[in-house]
Amino acid sequence: MAKLLVTGSSGLIGSEVCMHFANLGYEIHGVDNNQRAVFFGVQGDTRWNQKRLQTTIGNFHHHELDIRNREGVIQLIATVKPDAVVHTAAQPSHDRAAAIPFDDFDTNAVGTLNLLEAVRRYSIQIPFVHMSTNKVYGDAPNSIAMKELDTRWDYSDTAYEFGIPETFTIDQSKHSLFGASKVAADVMVQEYGRYFGMPTCCLRGGCLTGPNHSGVELHGFLSYLIRCNLEERTYTVFGYKGKQVRDNIHSYDVARFIEEFIKAPRSGEVYNLGGGKDNTCSILEAFALIEKISGIKMKYKYDETNRIGDHICYYSDLRKMRAHYPNWNITRDLETTFREIYNSWITRQASLV
Repeated sequence: MAKLLVTGSSGLIGSEVCMHFANLGYEIHGVDNNQRAVFFGVQGDTRWNQKRLQTTIGNFHHHELDIRNREGVIQLIATVKPDAVVHTAAQPSHDRAAAIPFDDFDTNAVGTLNLLEAVRRYSIQIPFVHMSTNKVYGDAPNSIAMKELDTRWDYSDTAYEFGIPETFTIDQSKHSLFGASKVAADVMVQEYGRYFGMPTCCLRGGCLTGPNHSGVELHGFLSYLIRCNLEERTYTVFGYKGKQVRDNIHSYDVARFIEEFIKAPRSGEVYNLGGGKDNTCSILEAFALIEKISGIKMKYKYDETNRIGDHICYYSDLRKMRAHYPNWNITRDLETTFREIYNSWITRQASLV
């Protein structure tokens, strides 16, 4: 039986990957130490997701390990002997990174290096998939000519009709410390692919979302927004008139792309993994959609100060992904994703009553 090792296995993407590959017949080894609760407090706790995996997947093995533990990581890879590695563990918030710069860099950059080197020492033949981020582009996308519409911003430069391509610059821009640590990890994953010939790829995610997200204000845009609506909390909009645009991709579609890559891996590749233009929404548009689903009026306040390095408009050009892996495509549209997240929060709240 093939073995898959997944870091950050209790998080949104990690848990989706675990479930997806378990259904494909893999033996799953999950690495997670609930560091999200340390970064974000009790609201970010993912132990509920760990328990879900342990009770749902028959061939699931949990490893309580911090990826900053270099010797522990090297020993784990040598012991498990995985057939592929999917690395989703991270400090994921660009706001939080400024308060914990050492923890951020050691987790995102050094933790990734620990995994890459551990895999290289074991075998240079096994696929290594790294969840990177669109924050590697910093705020450079904000330099694109844009137009302001009633409820959103959009690109007015026709060169970006389909979104941001993988060739877009990562230089001469403000990334946030989180973005910088993820750049270091991203480039290292590419280099292990090119220098050592390892089958590696970086997936530069936009808004990765889905029903199993423990969304908090500093990370987890749609999950947190929908939770605020359901609980009638006040949501804070930071800058850009609430018209900032994101493309949103369901965690299932992320797992499906990872499946396709592992079946036919390439070395040192990068892909902008998002929902594409069809799955975009602004914050104002997200308010309208969740109000339609829940029947609850959104409560929000406006802070005119935008987050440092935040994108005014960002959506991924999916043409390279579709060209390299034609069996992959988006399967969950925006409203379906909203409804799944909404129903998940209702279920979780009911379990606490």
